[in-house]
Amino acid sequence: MSTNEPTDTASARREEGNPTHGTEEIFAELLAGVLGAGRVPVDSHFFNDLGADSMVMAHFCARVRKRSELPPVSMKDIYKHPTVRGLAAVLEQTAPAPAAPTAPTPVEPPPQGSSLRYVLCGAAQLLFFLGYSYLTALCATRGYDWVSEGSGLLGVYRRAVLFGSAECIGLSLFPVGAKWLLIGRWTPREFPVWGLTYLRFWIVKVLVHANPMVLFVGSPLYVLYLRALGARVGKHVTVLSRHVPVCTDLLTIGAGSVVRKDAFFLCYRAQAGRIQTGPVTLGREVFIGERTVLDIDTAMGDGAQLGHTSTLQRGEAVPSGQRWHGSPAQRTELNYVRVAPARCSASRRAAFGLVSLLRTVLLVLPLVIGGACVLLTKVSMPVGGQALSEESVTSAAFYLDTLIFSLALFLGVIVVGLTVLCTVPRLLHRVIEPEKVYPLYGFRYGVHRAVATMTNLKFFIWLFGDSSYIVPYLRGLGYDLSLVEQTGSNFGSGLQHESPFLSFVGSGTMVADGLSLLNAEISSTSFSVARTTIGKQNFLGNFIAYPAGGRTGDNCLLATKVMVPLDGEIREGVGLLGSPCFEIPRTVERDTRFDHLRGGEELRHRLAAKNRYNLRSMGLWLLLRWFHFFALTLLGVATFYRDDALGQLLDAVLLVFSLGFTAVYYAVLERCIARFRALRPQVCSIYDPYFWHHERLWKVPDTHFNAFNGTPFKNLMWRLTGVRLGRRVFDDGCFLTERTLTTLGDDCTLNAGSKIQCHSQEDGTFKSDRSTLGAGCTLGVGALVHYGVTVGDGAVLAADSFLMKGEEMPRNARWAGNPATDTPQHWQPAPRTGATAAPVP
Repeated sequence: MSTNEPTDTASARREEGNPTHGTEEIFAELLAGVLGAGRVPVDSHFFNDLGADSMVMAHFCARVRKRSELPPVSMKDIYKHPTVRGLAAVLEQTAPAPAAPTAPTPVEPPPQGSSLRYVLCGAAQLLFFLGYSYLTALCATRGYDWVSEGSGLLGVYRRAVLFGSAECIGLSLFPVGAKWLLIGRWTPREFPVWGLTYLRFWIVKVLVHANPMVLFVGSPLYVLYLRALGARVGKHVTVLSRHVPVCTDLLTIGAGSVVRKDAFFLCYRAQAGRIQTGPVTLGREVFIGERTVLDIDTAMGDGAQLGHTSTLQRGEAVPSGQRWHGSPAQRTELNYVRVAPARCSASRRAAFGLVSLLRTVLLVLPLVIGGACVLLTKVSMPVGGQALSEESVTSAAFYLDTLIFSLALFLGVIVVGLTVLCTVPRLLHRVIEPEKVYPLYGFRYGVHRAVATMTNLKFFIWLFGDSSYIVPYLRGLGYDLSLVEQTGSNFGSGLQHESPFLSFVGSGTMVADGLSLLNAEISSTSFSVARTTIGKQNFLGNFIAYPAGGRTGDNCLLATKVMVPLDGEIREGVGLLGSPCFEIPRTVERDTRFDHLRGGEELRHRLAAKNRYNLRSMGLWLLLRWFHFFALTLLGVATFYRDDALGQLLDAVLLVFSLGFTAVYYAVLERCIARFRALRPQVCSIYDPYFWHHERLWKVPDTHFNAFNGTPFKNLMWRLTGVRLGRRVFDDGCFLTERTLTTLGDDCTLNAGSKIQCHSQEDGTFKSDRSTLGAGCTLGVGALVHYGVTVGDGAVLAADSFLMKGEEMPRNARWAGNPATDTPQHWQPAPRTGATAAPVP
């Protein structure tokens, strides 16, 4: 067939009963329009021959979806059938038969919330926070005064142990009591946000997440905490995820099950301005992999497995004995429990929990409390010659001594921290032999957790990430980085690992952000560690969990949120996208425009300039973080020793003011660094000064964002940082990487762990664009929206879905999957045959 036939020929062929050729012609016309070309040969490869990229093809898919006579096209279809002819042929064969014409269904506008209820809820949340802050501050100051009156170091230590124990018990029991008093037992239900029911829900959620027992994740003590909250948890269950379930009465976990780190199983979700609660039921010997999401009304039968980077949408169930993975999840024969069992008795578990508790009570808390007492009351300051507690807040010496004290403490912690991180873990890891199976909850398990905790400190990854200086830091931790081809952006600032000494990254490989290296295999009774190897000349996108034994080799592109394969042949020279993954082109013509900057004298010159700029950025942010620390130290010391009415008032607002000051401080700094200008869409090299400026903004600290989740104050904070935000947005834990490139409409609903990322960094090319969510949109738990995306009013993106760059979601659409597409079947409750969980003993 000639590729130059006019449109009327295509129409004639459709009339003659040859729909495939008609579809080819329309596809070719639409693609030519997107590419700005006169005509497109139907046998030409989208990427290799036509030079298109995923952004261009996303626009093509959007144009196809607007034509009701055409079968819908997804990005997965594009990559699997990369020619017009192949795409048209497959879609014509698989497209459902056209339905009889029906009257158009009226489109309802997204529901609007109540501004009055929104304001009243925010006021009530502030009052609760003030009351809780006052209570904790009052107890802390009285206890601190009592500890500081101890005679000698031994006396201070004894009192610190008693006070620390009492404080830990009180903070642990109070949220449990509040849950039973305010809620009783959670039941499946639905209620609007910003109402009285939501206020009780939010109070319990905040208290449950702030409980000190969360620090014991991975220990049998954490399982006891979940039981105290009403969860039905069987014997020998191991939970490693720090995402604490809230509606715990709806959670059932059978004996011998394992939930790996970064898994979401909250037993609630927010959608269209309403909170929906529902059960999550896991049978006996169930395995849940890393970075998974279990939506409400999901179940897994006895012995079932769900692999890493996978999802169960609402109503889905995994029958007993089956193994599933992917988003949407599908059956696989791959066994994700890759470590042999070991003998792990109940007494071993009890002893481990007891030792963990005693270590906290007898060592950690006394060091923190007693150390503060000694520093503030016993150590003389260099200017006034008195302790800070004895100096008047009206004297210049007080402010100068506080400045010197905070600076010395800030720099001292950095120096001591780096020294400890480069020495102590190296000694500890020697007691663990790679690939040897050890029982859980023993000495070696404790060592493994200690090494992982120490070497994953976010401060230093934040400081050195996105610069050349991350390479020597990771080598100091123990990474094997081979012969590094320095790019100035080898690793992002969200890197995680389980053992730095078993992490290998090949020469020339670049990692964007959010990489998690999975060096450990864990069952309900045992664990082992193994070497995790990433090949040469790879590029890894954002938020990837890379397990030991990943079947990728050299010269691979691992796209954002991809599921790294654990079976099949080793992939080399290809790109991988989706969960489960499928192959895409390693690179396209448009991504090679800056290849001339990746070698030779030009690279050396620009890399040196980038290093100088990054070094200035690191120095600037260290200075700004120290000043923030100085301001909070000044405020804390000034209020800590006042016993009058003003002192009690300051105690009440200390925590609230600290959080408010932190939010405003960093928001103003971000706007100042951006010169109070909005970012603009860009395509440039990572050696372009614009990218260095953009990169500097990523170092704005963001941990304080979580304190505002689920409150109207989160919206105020986003507006301060430049987000174009509508009214009554419900944000339960979303993160926006480029604030001034993001637009959110009225009454949007953003779930925990969701992200809107308005950039990508592929090899040496940086790209950014705006993303816009219309009114009433919903982002599910763990969902990610990429750059250049438009989401229509009332649209819903399901949990853990990945909406690729350039996509356009129609109004009121419901998409799911990785990559996301219109899949309405995943929104209906599925039968649960064979997935009934076993009774918990």
